Amino acid sequence: ALRKGSDLEKAFATAALVYNNYADHENKLRKSEAKSLLQSQFWHFIQGQENKPKYQEIISSLDEDSENKINFEDFMILLVSLTLMSDLLQEMKNVKTTK
Repeated sequence: ALRKGSDLEKAFATAALVYNNYADHENKLRKSEAKSLLQSQFWHFIQGQENKPKYQEIISSLDEDSENKINFEDFMILLVSLTLMSDLLQEMKNVKTTK
């Protein structure tokens, strides 16, 4: 659907598709599933973050009451939060791509 979309549009569309593949019929994820999804699909960004208090806070929130569910908006907030604290993001800031 977004073959002609921008790189940013494609990135967000991909995030939405991955989320939808894991979500239930109500389009929600159990917190434990969200944690598993992040650890399997987002590990380059979270690698090395285990000792950071903010990372521990985010992951702990997914362990608490794991039967509770999150929606796509909450999931995207998790992605953005983890991205902002990532060492990988800092490395990427030094790399420019040209087209």
